[in-house]
Amino acid sequence: MLSIDPKTVSTAELHGFLLSAVAPRPIAFASTMDKDGNVNLSPFSFFNVYSSKPPVMIFSANRRVRDNSTKHTLENVLETKEVVVNIVNFAIVQQASLSSTEYPKEVNEFEKSGLTMLKSDTVKPFRVAESPVQFECKVNEVIALGDEGGAGNLIVCEVLKMHINEAVLGTDGKIDQHKIDLVSRMGGNWYCRANLGMFEVPKPLSSIGIGVDNIPSHIRYSKILTGNDLGILGNVDKLPTKEEINTYIEGSIKIREVLSTDDTEQIHKKAQEFIAQNDVLSAWKVLLAK
Repeated sequence: MLSIDPKTVSTAELHGFLLSAVAPRPIAFASTMDKDGNVNLSPFSFFNVYSSKPPVMIFSANRRVRDNSTKHTLENVLETKEVVVNIVNFAIVQQASLSSTEYPKEVNEFEKSGLTMLKSDTVKPFRVAESPVQFECKVNEVIALGDEGGAGNLIVCEVLKMHINEAVLGTDGKIDQHKIDLVSRMGGNWYCRANLGMFEVPKPLSSIGIGVDNIPSHIRYSKILTGNDLGILGNVDKLPTKEEINTYIEGSIKIREVLSTDDTEQIHKKAQEFIAQNDVLSAWKVLLAK
């Protein structure tokens, strides 16, 4: 048996063991706003519900292991004492992952991830319209667990109002666990889909992805491509050049046949096939060929 004294290993190594062993973990997709109105959206997997009366949930915005810096979410809740906790299901998992990219403070992750801002009733931060369940919360307390890289900051949230998409309700008026299709975090790049099992979502690039907001409109508003597809497409740091696209098209008879149909839906379906095969660059080349 491998026995580990936390004091004898690096924080990064210990972090990896902890997250791989304590799983699956639900995801708090936290929407916040700073005192100047700048919007932030970010997922956190140190999260759960801890009380029903009062209704209280807690998530932790840890200090970054690599440089001990703090996240915009933590800075915002300390300023405003408000947050919306949105629940992540499979339909938005790629977009939620994309939002974890470390964009500058003034960048709106709703726009980058292609998700919709929905006005809250009781707090200033926006809800994620695509999330199946949204909790408007006041922040009762923030408990710092340390001041070094990796230290948690427990954000104690009291639910003021809860919103549930009726599409996930069963005939009994309760949340149907199959319809809601929840996902959770495992170790590394792995996630778990509650009703099907584990799947992998590569972490956002260390470089900054272009974001869904920079995807051309004829692609972004496709009738074929899903929100998850767009989240994957938005996680590239640059688009292929015209020369790269032309070289690719010239080298594939099958792709030229698809493009010659001039059928947007067929072209987008072909791109979707490449996305499913984790060949995002080819997907982009097909989509930008016309």
